[in-house]
Amino acid sequence: MATTTTIPMAATTMGEPRALAGLLAAPSEAETGALLRRMTWLSPAFPVGAFSYSHGLEWAIEDGTVGDAAALEAWIADVLRHGGGRSDAILLAHTWRAATAGDTAALADIAELAAALQPSRERQLETTAQGRAFLDAVAAAWPAPALPILAEAVRTAPAIALPVAIGVAAAAHRLPLADTLAAALNGFAANLVSAGVRAIPIGHTDGQRVIAALVPVVGAVAREAAAAPLDAIGGASLRADIASMKHETQYTRLFRS
Repeated sequence: MATTTTIPMAATTMGEPRALAGLLAAPSEAETGALLRRMTWLSPAFPVGAFSYSHGLEWAIEDGTVGDAAALEAWIADVLRHGGGRSDAILLAHTWRAATAGDTAALADIAELAAALQPSRERQLETTAQGRAFLDAVAAAWPAPALPILAEAVRTAPAIALPVAIGVAAAAHRLPLADTLAAALNGFAANLVSAGVRAIPIGHTDGQRVIAALVPVVGAVAREAAAAPLDAIGGASLRADIASMKHETQYTRLFRS
């Protein structure tokens, strides 16, 4: 007959049960609320029209540069490390800090810089149309006392870029910077993967494999951006920038960029 051995709690050290209880503790209501806001705001379902932009990827697919899951992963990884992903993350970080400090003059300067940095007409449309829609949606459905003041500061710029809008909203809702950066970069990567799934096309499972493979890249870029000075903004993903320019005259297009 099989027997069951029970180890009494007294057989463990006094610190172990307490340490285990700490590891298994449920997140606080504030932590859960912050997590849900990040998940909602940076999901493909948030009404900013992210699904309609490819960041120049559609031209790279038409050109034959990106034709399978491996090439898609490499393209997006380079954009994250050396292109718009990294620059946007640095802009988001500095927006968040200026907004948290209540420095409206710095906020206006960052917003103006972010709007001017785009390398093509379609990339300008991509970031500013989403930025305006993001800030409007958050203000309407997720109000916060500081949000109108901070939003007014960035509205003095010619247009509101998406990373600036995210930084303002995150600061107004007191969302942690590190988590917000990681979520924003992951959302950006996931949207490009979605574009690749539709345009290459590849299967949805392959798309998920690409997103999973990009997690370390997202984490590394988020950590770098959190510590980078504003003058560290710059990129070397020239082919992605050229792709966004070529896309403007591409004959058959599913996406707006």
